[in-house]
Amino acid sequence: MHTEFIASAANVERLPRLLPSGQELHATLRARPEHFRVEELPAYAPSGQGEHLFVHFEKTGLNTSDAVRAIARGLGIDNHGVGYAGMKDRRAVTTQWASFPKATAEAASSLELEGIRVLEAIPHEQKLRTGHLRGNRFELLLSDTSEGLAEALGPRLRELAERGFPNYFGAQRFGKNSGNLARAARWLLEGGKAPRQRFLRKLQVSSLQSALFNAVLSERLTDGLFEAAVEGDVMRKEETHGVFVSDDPALDSERVLRLEISPTGPIFGERMRWPEGDARAREERVLEGAGITKDTFARFGAAGRGSRRVMRVRPLDASVEQTDEGTRLCFTLSKGAYATVLLRELLGREPRESRGEVRDEPRE
Repeated sequence: MHTEFIASAANVERLPRLLPSGQELHATLRARPEHFRVEELPAYAPSGQGEHLFVHFEKTGLNTSDAVRAIARGLGIDNHGVGYAGMKDRRAVTTQWASFPKATAEAASSLELEGIRVLEAIPHEQKLRTGHLRGNRFELLLSDTSEGLAEALGPRLRELAERGFPNYFGAQRFGKNSGNLARAARWLLEGGKAPRQRFLRKLQVSSLQSALFNAVLSERLTDGLFEAAVEGDVMRKEETHGVFVSDDPALDSERVLRLEISPTGPIFGERMRWPEGDARAREERVLEGAGITKDTFARFGAAGRGSRRVMRVRPLDASVEQTDEGTRLCFTLSKGAYATVLLRELLGREPRESRGEVRDEPRE
């Protein structure tokens, strides 16, 4: 059963969309790395004191882990103890923060590394942890587009800014040709050996968790429940991010439409907060359909304790304009949301990507 589920989950092109498909629009994403720009928005500013050096850097043509290792080598410190809030795309120009223990601002500022530019370096008391960011600001330049693309995208972008869009995990979460998901299945579902490296264990567990989340969210859209409450839902308050269990779906559905609250979906694991009633039954059916039991969660270990993920996300400060170079699309997304998922909803299809793109890492 799980083999069938894995094959289906890896095919993100089949995930239902919120907007009516209508006319499919065409655009190429990442014709060049500078056509995909991402700015990480930190959760807090470094204090200026402490034994961890927060380094703000720009990178091009590198994934986050390779860039951070290069900076650590340049500082002459071991990679152990280094921290960063999220992963950023390889084929892009991106800025983000990372922390390095017992390093000096002077040493960081003098670094000359290929594909990396240090912007600033400030001490802080604690290590930067995964997820310690507010979100990401995107600037995409779309090329080889349908005629009048900017004019066509404007109303769609405004509607999604008002309603939100499905917070699916993007295809890059599952690795090139869905390799991370396939390897996760061999380890976690077929009894194979666990990867030796902690990073790979986390990568593979997260790919399976992401596929299950997408399946739950996909079923929700298909059943017309994306902008509604189900009895027992774990709801998130949009203003405070506090959570509660819905015991009045009719009342809470009105609050969902007013954008006061949003339903959450499962990131399965031993410590995940389960919903109740009908909402729990829906999530358990997805597990059963995938051939996964709760005993599987024990195999996740520290690589995936479990959590909840909001099912709806809104693009903020969004704009689209036609330029001489192409169609420029700018927006801000909360952490964990994918720009490619928003673009898929806007275009009514998967965006074309240049053949040089490497899609093999998760991103916060």
